[in-house]
Amino acid sequence: MKQLVLSEWLLTQLSQGSFPRRMPTHRRIYEAIRQAITDRILISGTRLPSTRNLSQDLSVSRNTILAAFEQLLDEGYVAAQTGSGTYVAYNQPDGFAKKPVSLGATEPLKLQDDIGLSRRGMAAAGSLNRQSHEVQPFTPGEDDYSQFPTMLWRRLLNRQWRAPDPSLLDYGHSGGYLPLRLAIADYLRVSRAVNLTVDQVLITAGTQQSIDLCARLLTDHGDRAWIENPCYWAARRVLEVNGLQLHPVSVDKEGLAPTTEDFRATPKLIYTTPSHQYPKGMVMSYGRRRLLLDYAESRKAWIIEDDYDSEFRFEGRPISSLQGMDQNDRVLYMGTFSKVMYPGIRLGYLVVPPNLVASFKSGLYELQRPGQVVIQAALADFIEEGHFASHIRRLRQTYAERRKLLQKSLASVAEVGARLSPVDSGLHLVVEFDEEVDDVRVAALAAEHRLRVSPLSYYGIGEKREKGLIIGYAYAATESISKYGLVLADVIRAALKK
Repeated sequence: MKQLVLSEWLLTQLSQGSFPRRMPTHRRIYEAIRQAITDRILISGTRLPSTRNLSQDLSVSRNTILAAFEQLLDEGYVAAQTGSGTYVAYNQPDGFAKKPVSLGATEPLKLQDDIGLSRRGMAAAGSLNRQSHEVQPFTPGEDDYSQFPTMLWRRLLNRQWRAPDPSLLDYGHSGGYLPLRLAIADYLRVSRAVNLTVDQVLITAGTQQSIDLCARLLTDHGDRAWIENPCYWAARRVLEVNGLQLHPVSVDKEGLAPTTEDFRATPKLIYTTPSHQYPKGMVMSYGRRRLLLDYAESRKAWIIEDDYDSEFRFEGRPISSLQGMDQNDRVLYMGTFSKVMYPGIRLGYLVVPPNLVASFKSGLYELQRPGQVVIQAALADFIEEGHFASHIRRLRQTYAERRKLLQKSLASVAEVGARLSPVDSGLHLVVEFDEEVDDVRVAALAAEHRLRVSPLSYYGIGEKREKGLIIGYAYAATESISKYGLVLADVIRAALKK
């Protein structure tokens, strides 16, 4: 090996800032040579340049090079042979070392599909929601957090910080801040007909954490889980990451619609959104609810009821929870504050059957160390002082107006065969297409006008997927929603005419 090549390589590494300049020079040279040895750029038996030659090539003192070599000698990376020179002595077992690379290359190339992730890691890092998360008009899943009373919230937080109870600074080991759990229990009994005691309420970091906790504590790797088809992409992802075998069940106008074949595929877990199916929006009928509860009891399956936006119903009577009908303690009920407060609050709640309370409290603490107890305390005050109910009333009125405006703006899409799904709750609506329409292309055309919508096919599973667009109306400003709605209608009509 030519000594000049090593000198040039070291100069390149040191000049590129691969090793911090705040390091002593001898340490930087040591680190560079050590890395070259461990990466097998310098293989065992390679003779190193003399300290004199190396000091000249690198324009540093010989004592600096000697200090670097002495450390390499002390740690066994090199060996000195009297009268012969210094040689690389570090050997790695066969199959352990990296593939040798040329001194002319400063960094080996990495293949995107071979970066070392596990199958679980690949599932977690992948995304069904392939679009940008930039918030634009009609972005699904976003609430108008610009309407959140930030000054009031700051005052409630400051109240807690002025003289904090030491327990507010801990993780929170009993399922969450008790006054907040009490407030949630009272709210759910009245508004959602949930049958519970305060002991059954756990505070989590939102929907995904609630689902993850259920999957970890109630299933084993390889167990089967029923999910709706189409389904909330994040719920699907969490269940996949936990190693569950997903069994998609179609939905119709009455909600989850299992067939005889589905019933034969016995699940350990059933994930459903009965009060407002995500993303299509239908409500599960009483008969389907009763059927699902009876089936879960007969197979000892657990039902996860995700009641993600129940606060926003604009017409008719509120839909009672599935959990309130459960007589056999098979339903775990969950909700979130992200849609009512603001997304970054990352607080949700999980209501578990009485016989699971102790295990879930322990699991929540041991696996997830929830914390944020100060924010929980402020939220408890926000609810108990009536601000939560007032805020929901304001949002409900605003969203109902935006929904009507958007429906009116999109009415013309019926001219080209698109169908605007009826919706009387939630934060989004769906424009359905025929199966042959490329909804991904339509969404891309909308994006060219800075309108962010989601293709319905992204939420489906299997070869045959429903086509359409999921359109959020909560974030779009009321004064401009008609304008943007007409633009989107033009995009849809133009795309479907071709």
